[in-house]
Amino acid sequence: MSKVTLIYFSPTGNTEKSLKAMARGLGAEADIVDVTAVTDPEPVLFHASDRVIFGAPVYGGRIPSVARERLSRFRGVQTPCVVVVTYGNRHYDDALLELADMAREQGFVVVGAAALVGRHTFGEIQVERPDGADLAADGEFAARAFALGAEVKNIPGNRPYRDGGSGGRFRPLTSEACVHCGLCVKNCPVQAIDRDCETVADSCISCFRCIRRCPKGAKNMNTGAYLSFAASFSEKLKARRENEYYC
Repeated sequence: MSKVTLIYFSPTGNTEKSLKAMARGLGAEADIVDVTAVTDPEPVLFHASDRVIFGAPVYGGRIPSVARERLSRFRGVQTPCVVVVTYGNRHYDDALLELADMAREQGFVVVGAAALVGRHTFGEIQVERPDGADLAADGEFAARAFALGAEVKNIPGNRPYRDGGSGGRFRPLTSEACVHCGLCVKNCPVQAIDRDCETVADSCISCFRCIRRCPKGAKNMNTGAYLSFAASFSEKLKARRENEYYC
């Protein structure tokens, strides 16, 4: 079976799901490089015979700065790749172009680019996505992009890129249900949670990974200010957006 390497930053799982669907569409065995909670990933050099798919979420129209830093550890030698950004139904702005530019600067040939809709971190926005139809389309796209093998030129976005990539301003709370298992501390992408499982540093990027993964439901954003914002945001972004594929 052929192989493809999936390299992704995916705090809440949207990007991971889409990249794994692409590997299935290729009928390929996937080597997984998950840099979400790995602060110093080992550098890897890929060759022209390899295939790579890069993935990251969109934070304020940009790739998260922490994701860019970790993805920059990988180099190619005319290595064909697909770049993928996932976003919560608002818009991806310059993020897809930014990820493509980064890949090219690192020696990869971008043969495909995709901007994919998934559940937004905040509120109740596109909560069932990526759905089965999304994932099937992701797989078909990846197979087509690598089969064509042509460099993609016209990827939407602007240079210079807009400001963004730093994450949100919300800091998760911890309820009395916490059993101090330490899972949130271990899995925080930026090590923002203290060993007491409660203290959250300003380095938090509001990815809500801790909320989604807490086995006791202790991590939360149950404040009036957040709930009001989330309700308004969910209403604003309720209209469905479709995925965009370029190859």
